Amino acid sequence: MNPRLGALQPYPFEKLRALHAGVVLPADRRPINLSIGEPKHPTPAFIEDAVRNNLSGLSGYPLTRGTDALRSAIANWLMRRYDLPSIDPATQVLPVLGSREALFAFAQTVLDPDANARVLCPNPFYQIYEGSALLAGARPTFINADASRDFAADWDSVSDDVWSETQLIYVCSPGNPAGNVMTLDEWRMLFDRADRHGFVIAADECYSEIYFDEAHAPLGALEAAHRLGRTDFHNLICFSSLSKRSNVPGMRSGFVAGDAKLIKQFLLYRTYHGSAMSDVVAAASVAAWNDEAHVIDNRRMYTEKFDAVLPILQPVLDVTRPQAAFYLWPRTPGSDTDFARALLEQEAVTVLPGSFLARDASADGRGGNPGTGRIRIALVAPLDECVAAAHRIARFAKAYATR
Repeated sequence: MNPRLGALQPYPFEKLRALHAGVVLPADRRPINLSIGEPKHPTPAFIEDAVRNNLSGLSGYPLTRGTDALRSAIANWLMRRYDLPSIDPATQVLPVLGSREALFAFAQTVLDPDANARVLCPNPFYQIYEGSALLAGARPTFINADASRDFAADWDSVSDDVWSETQLIYVCSPGNPAGNVMTLDEWRMLFDRADRHGFVIAADECYSEIYFDEAHAPLGALEAAHRLGRTDFHNLICFSSLSKRSNVPGMRSGFVAGDAKLIKQFLLYRTYHGSAMSDVVAAASVAAWNDEAHVIDNRRMYTEKFDAVLPILQPVLDVTRPQAAFYLWPRTPGSDTDFARALLEQEAVTVLPGSFLARDASADGRGGNPGTGRIRIALVAPLDECVAAAHRIARFAKAYATR
């Protein structure tokens, strides 16, 4: 067996199942699960129609590089969304089977395990970042979120020695779980460090299309690079997906885009890895990337939920509207794990303890687990369920704080 498998930690939802062991739900309350970031809005009918109308694509093996139509649709969307003058669909875009598998596989492509490699990750973080680093033979290093700066990663805490050993950085903007959006100044700093030390930046942008002001979409990695004159996207790859944008998590459809040299090497890896998108999914993906009306409607539904839930929770919890994404990241009165378990036991509402999404980074001198004392609430359920859950959480939190 690969000995590196032993370094992997249980996934957050495995920890959650262990935390919930022995809990007896109240008989008078219907369970509401707000722990997992799985979109629950209906899949648009035109995407389902595109699947049905292209079933002939099942009769042949798909190409690893994807169809020309899909790469062109993605390139055109990137240019529209981020006001980019050009993206070459042949060399700067590659379809992937959702951002999750690509984020993992990319590390296997770019890391040299014989070079004392480090991978920097925000903390809290998506656990795929850590697992991909460990299985590629690198050392994950966690950079704590700074609550005083809207949960931006504390990059200033990274020493020159750590920067010099870094081969890959994962960033997530909008962030999971706090919904923070990286600024142009943050990008300028990371690009400067990348130029000095030669590492690659992997920008996870799976929440990029969930935001609350139609006039101010979140800044993207390629957009930031273009604004700063980095028109070849040197050492930068962004990862995106239709799952949350278009409510099709079961399609497993996304893309990577950016530095053509890195795309070429990633395509070589994927040719052996066997990750080729079905032509059926590719055709439906073209339809999805070419339409924005359903995405605007999707944002409207999330905005309605935040508008309804926040006034219920804010009188009893320290919680604010995020810049983007569909999570709330409130403080808990006391232990986040105790709070989450008791909330399920008394109110039949499932949330995710924040400490399950982060690591204790104190060994690197950056101080503790930044998820401790917080919970992640995913507003993915229908509006009425989110409102009902908010009332239950508020009632519970008020009693919990005074016990």
